[in-house]
Amino acid sequence: MATAAVAVAAPFLGQAMGRRAGWVLGPALFALGVALWVASSSNPAPESYTWIPSLGVAFSLRLDGLGLMFSLLVLLVGGAVLTYSARHLTVAPHGNFYGLMSLFAFAMLGLVLADDVVLLFLMWEITTFCSFFLIARSGPPAREPAIRTLLVTGAGGLALLAAAATMAVTVGSTQLTVILASDAWNDTAFAATVAVLLAFAAFAKSAQFPFQAWLPDAMAAATPVSAYLHAAAMVKAGIYLLMRFTSVLGELPLWNAMLISVGLLTAVMGAFAALRRYDLKSMLAYSTVSQLGFLVAAIGIGTPEALVAAAVHTVAHALFKSALFLLTGIIDHQTGTRDIRILGRLHTTMPATTVLFGLAALSMAGVPPLLGFMSKEGIFAAFLTAPGPAWVGFTVATLGVLAAVLTFGYASKMVLGIIGGPAMTKPVKEAAPIYLFPVALPALAGLLVGLWPAPVDRLVYDAGANASGTPVDGYLSLWHGVNTPLVMSLLVMAAGVGLALARTRVDRFVEPLASPISALRIVDKARVGIIRFGDRMGDITRTDSPNRHLAVPIVSLVIIAGVAVATLTDLPAIVGDPTRPFDWVLVGLLVIGVAGAIAARSRVAAIAIIGIVGFGVTLWFLTLGAADVALTQLLVEILTVVVMVLLLRRLPATFRKASKRRAVGAGMIAAVAGAATTLAVFAFTGRRELSPAGEYFLREVKTDTGGTNVVNTILVDFRALDTLGEITVLAMAGVAVLVLVQSRTLLSSKSARIFVSPDSPLRRERDNAVFLRTLSRLVGPLTVVLSLFFLLRGHNAPGGGFIAALIGGAGVALIYLAADSDESARSRLPALALIGSGVVLAVVTGLLGYVDQSFLRPLHFDLFTVHISTAVVFDVGVYLVVIGVVVASLNLLGTPTRRAMRDLDAPPDAEAPTRTASKEQVS
Repeated sequence: MATAAVAVAAPFLGQAMGRRAGWVLGPALFALGVALWVASSSNPAPESYTWIPSLGVAFSLRLDGLGLMFSLLVLLVGGAVLTYSARHLTVAPHGNFYGLMSLFAFAMLGLVLADDVVLLFLMWEITTFCSFFLIARSGPPAREPAIRTLLVTGAGGLALLAAAATMAVTVGSTQLTVILASDAWNDTAFAATVAVLLAFAAFAKSAQFPFQAWLPDAMAAATPVSAYLHAAAMVKAGIYLLMRFTSVLGELPLWNAMLISVGLLTAVMGAFAALRRYDLKSMLAYSTVSQLGFLVAAIGIGTPEALVAAAVHTVAHALFKSALFLLTGIIDHQTGTRDIRILGRLHTTMPATTVLFGLAALSMAGVPPLLGFMSKEGIFAAFLTAPGPAWVGFTVATLGVLAAVLTFGYASKMVLGIIGGPAMTKPVKEAAPIYLFPVALPALAGLLVGLWPAPVDRLVYDAGANASGTPVDGYLSLWHGVNTPLVMSLLVMAAGVGLALARTRVDRFVEPLASPISALRIVDKARVGIIRFGDRMGDITRTDSPNRHLAVPIVSLVIIAGVAVATLTDLPAIVGDPTRPFDWVLVGLLVIGVAGAIAARSRVAAIAIIGIVGFGVTLWFLTLGAADVALTQLLVEILTVVVMVLLLRRLPATFRKASKRRAVGAGMIAAVAGAATTLAVFAFTGRRELSPAGEYFLREVKTDTGGTNVVNTILVDFRALDTLGEITVLAMAGVAVLVLVQSRTLLSSKSARIFVSPDSPLRRERDNAVFLRTLSRLVGPLTVVLSLFFLLRGHNAPGGGFIAALIGGAGVALIYLAADSDESARSRLPALALIGSGVVLAVVTGLLGYVDQSFLRPLHFDLFTVHISTAVVFDVGVYLVVIGVVVASLNLLGTPTRRAMRDLDAPPDAEAPTRTASKEQVS
């Protein structure tokens, strides 16, 4: 909660304080990390809050050794990075930067503490989007890298979603501890499927082959972003995921093979690529890819000792890599370049920066007495115990040594690059102590923990125990005697020194050895291919023809209905007599209406006849006792007629004669759809008693909701989430109408005009509207008041937010139609504000439900003697959205035509539909 508070306050502080907000936010995260470490000694109990009860999803958090280690990295390194940003950023408002960085810290913390796979996935995706926005904010050159990063890591998110769904469905729970304790992992097929999906997700997030290209590409982001997200924290999300599930997958050969092979391949490739670079930030990016490969391979070994080694190296890497990135930012800031071919003799001009850079680089190279030496020696020991025949362990260890030698090579290349060579010609000054202080913390921590590892002993061993599912005893030490891992470390340092001494020849050798295949080009081609595929799929329905739009869903429904009916082998008997004599009267009315609509050539006639069909359906609902549904249908018909009449004045008076082919096609589709609907109605209507769900609603509605109107309580209480989705769609439709009509000439002045003689009564606009204006002044406001009455009574009688809004919309429409001018016709109600406030009110009401541990769960209380439920407040949100959409439709679809019609003396537009009216035609 405290991290969430920091995330909420961050954008406001960043906007108000500018870059100096880092002085507040950085220490805040650091203090939270220290407090968490201290509190962890008391073994805090898990916290759980019901989120989606119907699916068993909860906002569950659990702190164990593995979660604690990653949480401390997120908070402590994050604190250092944000404090550094207070000096590194430009003097300007940085609300979006601090907001996104703090949101990322919150999401990353939620990810490593999540005890629910749905929550884990949600936090995983938030980190992905934070990364995208933080890269993209660096300007136009960062646009393409941001998109590529989102594409690759987003694909990993889809794999994680598939894995989470598979586990939840198979185990029957979304709780992570329940899933990890399940016997379902004994099923090899299930375990292998989840293993592949989890590995895919982790490889994409942690930049492992073949997804490694996005991480160096993401270095277009600012230095603090690269240091925090793309070195110390976000890329560790994949490492956390692999460690968390190794307790159940560690003995699966497929898991071992995938992680070890991909990890070592990535480690060698990344180290070799780093050795070829000269830009410090680019070298560190490929170095991160390589070091993450080391971690993945160590996790793939699967033994408790290997997982402890992975935990130690996770801490070591976060310390030295965050320090190196931040120091690179300082060097770039002070010198104006990151190219080691230009940098030189910095130890004479920037001694403190050089010392800190050297400490961090030596830890990365694995030189004692730094923590990096200790972690790499532990990984070497783990490689020797790789599962399988003896040659597997030897091969894995050999590749590990090769990657470590290359690591030593590029680490020495960086250090010698900034201290060797000629001094820079431009004057260079040492960074201010306040600038160096946040960087010194992780750099010196690598040395201090290497010399005195006792404070982190329990941290990394508990993390390894949680990851392996097996208790692990031991302690960290620089000296374990003369053994094979020590010999391997000495071999690495000797070979690495050789590379450093021969760096000029090594550079000439490795520089031309570029990969013939560009990973970035592959990502771009995949993106272009996906977009083209989407375009081709969209072309199928990209048309202005309603027939083509309707044909696809109608044919699909026909096929579904046909298959459903065909698979029925034994239909239940019809219960009672579902048909009444009066039903045939209604059917006849509907048949007449449909036939008349088909035969009509006038658009006005067609709308009038279709209204007969709508009102017939309304009457049918009413005879069945569905008062709410009947009232809704009636009001929808009224408003539909109003809106369609407004549109008709922009269309020709008659329909264009359809071609024979089009008429035959439409007739065939209609006939097949009608036949399929008839079969479906026959098969599924009247063949069962009241459903158990219906019985429950009728029996428990008063107890559960405090209301007696089952229909309304289902909408705003039992199934409020569905209603929230529906009003969101309606709100988007209203916004779309506003945007489309205002941004395109969809409603031009080429509207139907009535040309009349000077003495026509149509000239007297105000006189003609006297009766309707007088009536609207009385009936319009009364209708709006009546809508409020229906809104408040909806919980216990026919009514509710939707019906009330339709009644209110009818009142607004009456007032609109009665106006005698455009100025008075256009409603002054703010349509967008109504729509937005309605959605916000509904969402806020849903959030209040968390007081009772569930989103959208109504809260009940008594105000004096009146019983009140927050479901009624939710209904008010529905009311506002619908009213806003009605107002938007009337304002945008009505007033342009009215303006055109008032221009009675204007010459006719050749392209506009034209109607004539004489004095005799006007009553």
